[in-house]
Amino acid sequence: MSARELRLSQAALQLGLDLAADRANKLLAYLDLIAKWTKVYNLTAVRDPDEMLVQHLFDSLAAVGRLRRQTAGRPIRLLDVGSGAGLPGVVIATCCPEVQVDCVDTVGKKAAFIQQSAAQLQLVNLRGLHDRVENLEGPYDVICSRAFASLPDFVSWSEGALAEQGIWLAMKGKMPDAEIAELPPAAEVFHVEQLQVPELSAERCIVWMRRRSVAGAGTPGR
Repeated sequence: MSARELRLSQAALQLGLDLAADRANKLLAYLDLIAKWTKVYNLTAVRDPDEMLVQHLFDSLAAVGRLRRQTAGRPIRLLDVGSGAGLPGVVIATCCPEVQVDCVDTVGKKAAFIQQSAAQLQLVNLRGLHDRVENLEGPYDVICSRAFASLPDFVSWSEGALAEQGIWLAMKGKMPDAEIAELPPAAEVFHVEQLQVPELSAERCIVWMRRRSVAGAGTPGR
């Protein structure tokens, strides 16, 4: 087992994830694809292999278990907004075959990279979409973002694609209290989770949101 494989195995264990060998291999192959494409296209500002392993892969993996708790592992449709290189969408698609993942980005080369990743990693549950989220109709059970936009903008731009009883998953650094206070009246926060990302000391959290009109009416798998 290589040092990188060992670190990934330990990170999965720390996060409480049962990561099969074939899925771990796909995740590392995905990182290699990012590194290869980034030499030509500006997929990500993080280029150091060690930093990519932690800041991209481990950071995205930290959301997988939390997502499955919300959905109870049932089949859902998930939209990753402003996906860029496919984070966390590709990681979710790799770890959760029951989740149909669409990664949308306004930059054509980034959407093409997702499509290429889906083909090379043989992820039939993954698609890359070159579009604006405002143009998508869904419906998606979960709409997620990572380092994309403010919570009010994220909710407003993607609301039309969210299923009636769908939920938003926003990956953030520090608790975004000011952004939460500025959420539109139609949306509300129902849970905030602090994340402990392996090998990363920086603060991370997930902000879970839903439509205020269906508060208490249930969320996927709840």
